Amino acid sequence: MSEYELTYLEHGAHDEPFPPPEMAWSEPNGLIAIGGDLSPRRLINAYHSGVFPWFNEGEPIYWWNPDPRSVLFPEAIRLTRSLRKNIRNKGYTIVFDMNFKKVIESCAEPRAYSEGTWISPQMQQAYCDLHKIGVAHSVEVYNPSDELVGGLYGISSGGVFSGESMFSNERDTSKIAFAALAWFAQHAGYSLIDCQIENPHLVSLGAVNIPRKDYLKILKTAPSAESAEWVFDSSVDLSKWVPEAVDRFL
Repeated sequence: MSEYELTYLEHGAHDEPFPPPEMAWSEPNGLIAIGGDLSPRRLINAYHSGVFPWFNEGEPIYWWNPDPRSVLFPEAIRLTRSLRKNIRNKGYTIVFDMNFKKVIESCAEPRAYSEGTWISPQMQQAYCDLHKIGVAHSVEVYNPSDELVGGLYGISSGGVFSGESMFSNERDTSKIAFAALAWFAQHAGYSLIDCQIENPHLVSLGAVNIPRKDYLKILKTAPSAESAEWVFDSSVDLSKWVPEAVDRFL
């Protein structure tokens, strides 16, 4: 809980500002507002404020700004020997934005550890709408049979890319998609990949927790990479890619 009352957002008031981050609750961590809608304008404002929606189907819309924030700096991604071997030997093809709808549908499918999903049809439509206006993007991994077997999607906000969800139908294909995202993020000029909330899968790839204030500082001051063309360079051999070191001062 928090000393602050939860802010209720008005449906249809797309430019309504989000509360300042210090008003976010500590338990549950980062809950900052409820209600509103998932219009493109509202979602763009949310991500530029460090806020994202996360709720189950049938619930009101909950908005979050957690502290700490799980992030991955592109130069810090961990590419293990086994992952590099899979990239090199399995014949996968990586593309961006070819079938965003299929990616988000695949991310919404039940997992082995859970029958439900928070990526409801309402959420899927909202992010497909963002994709149509060039704000949401997908990374897609295809096997030699041209089957979509792994991928992720997320939102571009200035110099930050916010990863929303990933899926894998063959071993390591979500990791391959994430590696491709990190490569693109570094070459396109994104300062970090926002992972939002820590989980073991992302930690294994190099994600770390940073204070919310540091995340928000980067979000507000990092040079924008939104003009970058979302195309994966097919000549790049990710199995040999070594990220460039970057000196960072928060």
